[in-house]
Amino acid sequence: MSNRITDALPVTDMELPADAHSHEHPENLPYVHKVGVPPKQNLFTEFKTTLKETFMHDDPLRSFKDQSNSKKLLLGLQAVFPILDWGRSYSLSKFRGDLIAGLTIASLCIPQDIGYSKLANLAPQYGLYSSFVPPLIYAAMGSSRDIAIGPVAVVSLLLGTLIQDEFDPVKQKLDYQRLAFTATFFAGLTQFTLGFFRLGFLIDFLSHAAVVGFMGGTAITIALQQLKGLLGIKKFTKKTDIVSVMRSVWTSVHHGWNWQTVVIGVAFLAFLLLAKYIGKKNKKLFWVSAIAPLISVIISTFFVYITHAEKKGVQIVNKIEKGINPSSVHEIFFTGENLGKGFRIGVVAGMIALTEAVAIARTFAAMKDYHIDGNREMVALGTMNVIGSMTSCYVATGSFSRSAVNYMAGCNTAVSNIVMSLVVLLTLEVITPLFKYTPNAILASIIISAVVGLIDINAMLLIWKIDKFDFIACMGAFFGVVFASVEIGLLIAVAISFAKILLQVTRPRTAVLGKVPRTNVYRNIQQYPEAAKVPGILIVRVDSAIYFSNSNYIRERILRWLSDEEEQLKENGELKSKIHYLIVEMSPVTDIDTSGIHALEELHNSLRKRDIQLVLANPGPVVADKLHASDFTSLIGEDNIFLTVADAVITFAPKMQP
Repeated sequence: MSNRITDALPVTDMELPADAHSHEHPENLPYVHKVGVPPKQNLFTEFKTTLKETFMHDDPLRSFKDQSNSKKLLLGLQAVFPILDWGRSYSLSKFRGDLIAGLTIASLCIPQDIGYSKLANLAPQYGLYSSFVPPLIYAAMGSSRDIAIGPVAVVSLLLGTLIQDEFDPVKQKLDYQRLAFTATFFAGLTQFTLGFFRLGFLIDFLSHAAVVGFMGGTAITIALQQLKGLLGIKKFTKKTDIVSVMRSVWTSVHHGWNWQTVVIGVAFLAFLLLAKYIGKKNKKLFWVSAIAPLISVIISTFFVYITHAEKKGVQIVNKIEKGINPSSVHEIFFTGENLGKGFRIGVVAGMIALTEAVAIARTFAAMKDYHIDGNREMVALGTMNVIGSMTSCYVATGSFSRSAVNYMAGCNTAVSNIVMSLVVLLTLEVITPLFKYTPNAILASIIISAVVGLIDINAMLLIWKIDKFDFIACMGAFFGVVFASVEIGLLIAVAISFAKILLQVTRPRTAVLGKVPRTNVYRNIQQYPEAAKVPGILIVRVDSAIYFSNSNYIRERILRWLSDEEEQLKENGELKSKIHYLIVEMSPVTDIDTSGIHALEELHNSLRKRDIQLVLANPGPVVADKLHASDFTSLIGEDNIFLTVADAVITFAPKMQP
């Protein structure tokens, strides 16, 4: 095979003059080009290439080539701390945009953080702590210019649900907090490890459809949980499924609801949704939706304070601890059975937080046309959560709502996160006592208005139109969260994502090809009904690598295509058009293992019994090398392996003519 390598284009009957056949080929056929075998690589080179493509496909060390040691040190520091790179060109004009954006997202994050900490069953100050330290770390180490860092609803609910299965947040408050910090530590460690060892591709195993369904279901679950604060219910179920929540709501309708709380909650929820609608309709008025939560908190707090509504059953935040983050290093479980619990919860929370943050960073990077290194992002997110766990923070990540506001407010760099962090610091040091009379109903309204955007109906409809199996994955995750729990929904999302991968690997697509009229192109006859089959030849394309997991299926499917074709010929009375050659188009076959080669050998033996010749067209370099190494080329004959389907057809079609 290797002595037939050529760079020339294949020649067909249509391209050759009538007298060319007599001297081009001994059988009066045009010359056809054969498939070449790539030069043999030694084992070390092959392993090195595979390793590089798996873990270093973006060649992150490219900029270090041919540089002095001092330059390499600077580049290394800039790789770990990107602020050292973009900070050199920072200007006052950029700071103006970052200042406005930072102040805007701070006004949004402060009330949200207080509400999200309640979702995690933690005291309100822990939400604020998590918007002070982590954004500072990310600003120095992250590569996204637009992402806004802090607690988010989905991760807060996930932590609250998983940790309360181990400790009661009221009766075992200290142990609950310690496990939250432990989970945060391991969430950060998981994220850092994935990024450092360049294993970021693992988060891609959770499909987009599953994430859409999981987020939508979680949004509904979060909103339902807020009915406790919105309606002023004191005794509320700890379960998160919709049946338990609605039962808890309706059984307390006559004696558990507080009408003053309902009025406050519903009125401000309507205001927040209206502000959100205005901001969405007119992009220039984005600040309306951004500042609405803080305005709601200020007005409602003032209203409760002057009317003493807390004495009439309106539940309020009460005291928020004043001051910056205290150290929590001594509170993390580094030994004992709680270490395992923290690790398990942390890994799950860390993966979900990572998936959300990287997706947000990539979205806004694409909008502004700059590059995001996913693995570097993971290292930054992991570092900030590890440090955060030691400074009384729980899991922080990128918030889509705040990042969108940050983007629309005109942020230029991660300095907007620093501005936000400093405003939160000011709040912790000075303003927290003013939140004492903030009604819980307002926090519930803020959370509900924030999570509404996570229910992406348009994305679900698009998934339905594109891929029904993806829609099943989406709905499976959605209903799993809504009717069971966040953990079950997440498990369903992961399970269906893996099931889809397994299905695509074990049951790859195959197709029968025909010749498109007036061309030498062979395409799927289902996609191109006008494509004509070649008499006496069956052409089949395999649209996948051939591995142990699908080799038997591919062999059986090709034989079934052959049986179907022979039956159709028999029904049509075309007995003279018996199949003599079966051409397998192997362009999409990127790789093959020993099981795959064994399946081809079995296919060859089965076809020989039917007096049919197996022919291969255009195997790639990896496949060609393995076929040659296994002596399969000698088994079927090197003259039966062609560069294109057209070459194979023009070689064998004349032989079948009477």
